[in-house]
Amino acid sequence: MRRHRRAAAGGDVHGGAGRQPARAHGANWPFGHRGGVAHREPFPWAPAMEAGLGILRLRPGDFWAMTPRELDAALRGAFGTRKAATPPTRGDLAELMKRYPDGAQHAG
Repeated sequence: MRRHRRAAAGGDVHGGAGRQPARAHGANWPFGHRGGVAHREPFPWAPAMEAGLGILRLRPGDFWAMTPRELDAALRGAFGTRKAATPPTRGDLAELMKRYPDGAQHAG
């Protein structure tokens, strides 16, 4: 998968051909601090490939031409997005506090 569309000219997600060295961009490139590249978690290749190739049934060429954002959009389009749980109201909290007062012994 490509990081973004501009990396298509011979480069890959690991910064192959076409990527300029960090020193050409200044000491703060690419993450805005001195001392080199910040530690980032590695990209989750196995789950991404399982989702793209196995679940979405993409052809390998189509999968590898996608950016991670495009894969995310395809998965959201296929399965929707999770809706956040509605937070409890004051009435809900009051009911829970009445039902389960602090310091009470509960059989459990």
